[in-house]
Amino acid sequence: MAAPKELSRAKAHGGFVVKFSHQSSLLGCEMKYSVFLPPNYATNLNHKFPTLYFLSGLTCTEDNFMQKAGGKNVMAELGLIVVSPDTSPRGLGIEGEDDSWDFGTGAGFYVDATEEKWKNYKMYSYITEELPKTVEGHLRIDTAKVGVFGHSMGGHGAIVLGLRNPEKYKSISAFAPIANPMNVPWGKKAFSNYLGATNTSAWSKYDSTTLIESYNGPKRDVLVDQGTSDNFLEEQLQVFKLTSAAETNDKVQVQVRMQEGYDHSYFFISTFVEDHLRWHAEKLSK
Repeated sequence: MAAPKELSRAKAHGGFVVKFSHQSSLLGCEMKYSVFLPPNYATNLNHKFPTLYFLSGLTCTEDNFMQKAGGKNVMAELGLIVVSPDTSPRGLGIEGEDDSWDFGTGAGFYVDATEEKWKNYKMYSYITEELPKTVEGHLRIDTAKVGVFGHSMGGHGAIVLGLRNPEKYKSISAFAPIANPMNVPWGKKAFSNYLGATNTSAWSKYDSTTLIESYNGPKRDVLVDQGTSDNFLEEQLQVFKLTSAAETNDKVQVQVRMQEGYDHSYFFISTFVEDHLRWHAEKLSK
């Protein structure tokens, strides 16, 4: 595996935001990810660090969270590494990959596509397997203290990845996640194209609500923040289904905090990201 290439570095709250690129053999293209390294990373050379992966939403890249979400003062204080990957393969030359903002480029939906046309869209395996191997190959990650969180499409991804891989992710949270993608327009569009229009058994493997109902691993808490003025809440997100699903399974405890007046933007994320960082740090310290 070729070493990642450092593309940029900027100091923030005593630490650094560093952007890397690497050649993904799984996706067949160059991929980028941004990392926050806390201040003590450079001085505590024998220490491995608790790490969070942030999964972004539709149209986003590896930059959005690092540039817009804030919270780096708390990442620095808590000594957290935070990794923010891109949201899809790019530049594969697939017909139709750039035709719409909610499918294809920037919209990998954290699934492993089974349809031949989209076979390189394997963001589930990229995030759970290839990216961690890449990151752990050059950064001091404490693999026993890793959490995942995300926003919108990435919130869906965080819950799915966290529940399907409890041995990898010890904490899970989300901002305004697509809670039941099998039954909303965004999810139906993505799943029918990536996984096949009639292959609903494959769809269910990437549906947070369904996974909560069937989950049988170690007990997990899931923290969710949702704005009441989010224009996508009723049609696309349906966050209320998460708590309904959790009522049927005592192995998953979902806390949904409805935040009055907040929308779907990074203004919303930046308001509550510090809460999520501290919540993850507490979970990972146990």
